[in-house]
Amino acid sequence: MARAKNNDSAAAQSAEDATADNKDAAQDNPQAVASGEGASTDSAEHDSVLDEHQVDPSAIGSDQVDSHSVVLEAPVTGDKSPARPSGGGPEASGMLTEERLLDHKKTVEPPEGFFQRMLYELSFHLINVGDSRAVRARKELSARIARPFDGDARYVPVLTRKGGVGKTTVTTLLGMALAEVRDDRVIAIDANPDRGTLSERVPRSTAATVRDVVKLIAGIRGFTDFAELVSKDKTRLHVLASDTDPQLAEAFDEDDYNVVADAAARYYSVILTDCGTGVVHSVMKPTLERADGLVVVSGGSIDEARLASETLTWLEANGWNDLVRQTIVVLNTATQGTNVVKLEEIEDHFLSRVRDVVRIPYDPMLAAGSIIEWDTLSPLTRLAARDLAALVVEGVAESSGR
Repeated sequence: MARAKNNDSAAAQSAEDATADNKDAAQDNPQAVASGEGASTDSAEHDSVLDEHQVDPSAIGSDQVDSHSVVLEAPVTGDKSPARPSGGGPEASGMLTEERLLDHKKTVEPPEGFFQRMLYELSFHLINVGDSRAVRARKELSARIARPFDGDARYVPVLTRKGGVGKTTVTTLLGMALAEVRDDRVIAIDANPDRGTLSERVPRSTAATVRDVVKLIAGIRGFTDFAELVSKDKTRLHVLASDTDPQLAEAFDEDDYNVVADAAARYYSVILTDCGTGVVHSVMKPTLERADGLVVVSGGSIDEARLASETLTWLEANGWNDLVRQTIVVLNTATQGTNVVKLEEIEDHFLSRVRDVVRIPYDPMLAAGSIIEWDTLSPLTRLAARDLAALVVEGVAESSGR
């Protein structure tokens, strides 16, 4: 019994000596202890002195043992979703993240173009060379037209000083080209004081006119109320007609136009104004004051081109120099005398004064002077209208408006 007690005492004394040695090593080289190097060395030396069965754990007091806190960090992954609670508890609303809920599988669009699509189908969708050149050009033009606007609505008057050159037709074409592509709303307002015909270019769904907007303005609470006063085209172009009675149309003055324009600006991003054939009637002043861009229409004859150029001169003489520089001149080549005039010379003249010139080719549907159906227009006519729309959008996109 005495020998057993001596053995136990010796084992306890050895354990205490080993613990003291470990503490001294930790004080002399704390970095080695943190990395586990010192611990492994001391463990090896301790194992060489004592076997596992020789140590009685109960012989070591709690005050002789060092405790260390270890913080374990979760591995970093590409998923930004918050960690789900353990134990199957209720989840917080923050758990409903886009990364968790949305399937981000990329959808491959088939190419457009006859040969491109045929190759795509024959290869069982393995070969996709992309759209044809014509399709790419069409999509690029659509992207220019669809450019979003920041801030308030944009006003674009369409005017001329001579009747019969296609001002109303150009307004309709421009509006259709814009409305077909853009995600926002486009409206064309007939502000012609001399019995305008803009509403006759689209299927008319209401008998309301600009006069009704002025009368009912207090009761217009939202877009639904305003939409009941306009006609709609298949391209989503909205048209607000003028009065058919010339006497009432003549009474449509500056204050009335401001009421209509302010109401339209609440619901539309692009507001086209089909102006009268003159530039001195009362509606012209607020129209130009609001203008972010301008379209001047000219025929292809000599006198029509001169009148259009004189319109630019009048605008410059009355302080609208900046507006003239942003103007787009539209040459309607369907007017008489076009075939005997050098259109290139007319274009060069206007390009020296304005931002750009667009030609509108002859089209039987436009020549008829009736309802215009966008889908049945010739491809050249639609392309010219889309070019005009893209130029107008680019010119007013960054405009601060007046």
